[in-house]
This record gives sequence, structure tokens and C-alpha cells, in this order.
Amino acid sequence: MQSMLVTHDIVASAPIGMSSTPAVDLFSKWALDNRDEGMETGHSSSVNAMISAVLDRLPSEFTALDLGCGNGWAVRRLKLVPNCVFSSGVDGSEVMIKKARSIDPDGEYFHGMLPQWSPNSPSDLVLSMEFLYYLEDPISFLRTLHGEWVMPGGSVALGIDHYLENESSLNWSESLDVHMTTLSAEEWVQGLRMAGFKKVESFFTGAKEGWNGTLVLIGTKL
Repeated sequence: MQSMLVTHDIVASAPIGMSSTPAVDLFSKWALDNRDEGMETGHSSSVNAMISAVLDRLPSEFTALDLGCGNGWAVRRLKLVPNCVFSSGVDGSEVMIKKARSIDPDGEYFHGMLPQWSPNSPSDLVLSMEFLYYLEDPISFLRTLHGEWVMPGGSVALGIDHYLENESSLNWSESLDVHMTTLSAEEWVQGLRMAGFKKVESFFTGAKEGWNGTLVLIGTKL
């Protein structure tokens, strides 16, 4: 079973009325304890698979934004992609953003709580690893991504470890005392379609015994 305690980026707060700990507070504490460093180790292979899968949908030169960027490791990974002309990140944890800026002083990292925060301009690629299910209504937020975050012709590449078919992830909300929205893989796919994304595809990566793998979702705004 994969350890979840070193693998979560977060930009959301717990829903109003919930008694659970705001997730942003939990991950700020992790950043202070340097546990954010395990996020890159835990998610690198999944993010590499996501980038590889979406590249042929993107313009010859593209901009990217990492949603729930943590200490910025995926933003820096995107900078290494030859056709990526600019990448930035946003996270709800001010501690994480300070750490990202200290590692990458020339990078562009925003501190913003979601779903309220929105970018100044849309990007060709919105990447997100382990963020969306912390929202109370992630399906509605997919519509926001389509309408405000993604350029026409651009795409989203989303990685999710907490979903119905991944049984070893189903106790995470209780064990961490953090709100998580549990949806099936098909519900996520349908959510992207209802949000207006086209050419929606999904696949699992990194599966092993006791672990169904990361659910990867890709959709394009035509």
C-alpha cells in the first residue's frame, strides 16, 4: 500500500460547516516539517505520464499552470519541457509558496485559496496532481477551469489518487481528518464532459498490488 502521508499538494480549504481540519493547514504543517519533499518522490512518475499523454494536444509553444503546486516541483519539471515557454503555480498554503519561491526565485508562484482564486490569464495547459477532491464540489470547479483557466485549444491533465476504485485511499479523509470528495473514475470522466471538455480520456498509471494507481484525466477545450 502506498503511503499517502507524503504525497499531497493542496490549495483548498475545508468546506464551511465541516468539522475537519482545513487541508491547507495540514499541508502547511507538512511544509514546515519538510514533508513536502516526499511529494515529488511520490508523484513524479504519475506527473511524467500525465505530461507525456497531453503533449501532443498542446500548441508547438505552450504555457502551463500547476494547480496545487506545493513547493513548485512540477512547475520546475514543466520548465524542462522544450516547448513550454512559461510555467507557474498556485497553492493555498503560504508556507508552500514561500518554499517554492525560495527554491526558484525567478519562478512565478501565487498564493491563492480555491475555488475563489482565479488566474490573470488562461493557460494552454492546466496540470493538477492531487488537488481536486479536496473541494466540496469539484465537478462545478471543472466548469470554472474550462471557462476561465484554459485557453481555447488548450487542455487539462489531472491526476487523482483518491477515488472510489482505489480502495486503499478510501480511509484517507478519516485518518487525516480532512474533507475529501470521493467519486468514481467514471464520475470524474463525466464531470469533465459536462464541464465542456472534449476528447476526454482517462487511464491509470503506477498500479501495483493493493494500489489501483493514479487516475489520469485529460480533456481539451475546443
